[in-house]
Amino acid sequence: MLAIEVSILDLLIKGFIIGVVVSAPLGPVGVLCIQRTLNKGRWYGFITGLGAALSDIAYALLTGYGMSFIFDFISANQFYLQLFGSVMLFVFGVYTFRSNPVQSLRPASTSTGTYLHNFITAFAVTLSNPLIIFLFIGLFARFTFVAPQIHLYEQIIGYLAIALGAFTWWFALTFFVSKLRTRFNVRGIWVINRVIGGVVIVVSVLGLIFTLLGKALY
Repeated sequence: MLAIEVSILDLLIKGFIIGVVVSAPLGPVGVLCIQRTLNKGRWYGFITGLGAALSDIAYALLTGYGMSFIFDFISANQFYLQLFGSVMLFVFGVYTFRSNPVQSLRPASTSTGTYLHNFITAFAVTLSNPLIIFLFIGLFARFTFVAPQIHLYEQIIGYLAIALGAFTWWFALTFFVSKLRTRFNVRGIWVINRVIGGVVIVVSVLGLIFTLLGKALY
């Protein structure tokens, strides 16, 4: 459900970025993923990330198809929606930068459990946070991700790109944590969130400036 003018490559890039941005901040699920990677092994951590990603994709579909019912409003107020999207991203970046995910740490479980159990618990934890919808609204508005008269295959490509971005993030995170297993500590979690928050803040400010200047940043 994306702008008609964009190419397939544009859909892939925008969807991929959205998938990474939504997944990257290390909230409770991110910390849970790291804990399981360190205590149970990389694939348990990755499966945890996949559970979170599936929940995010469900919210992405809900947001996208909800916005599809107000196409006329979106088309008539694209400038203001892009401003709104930039502001939402800025707030999200500041929150991520200032948050301390270490507070979400829990005592490590003595049982590894099954892959399915790890998947379902991560899915449930992520699904319990419907506020993610507001982040998707901001991202979809900022990236002009919803537009009328889009073919079904283009919608599928867009949402698959979001899934790919989310999967890539969780794969990279668990790989990184697994490789640095002996040197990774709670400060590493805090630093990752600071970096992610800083990047999101910079991108949102650039998006706001370019929107005010009437130019396209992305």
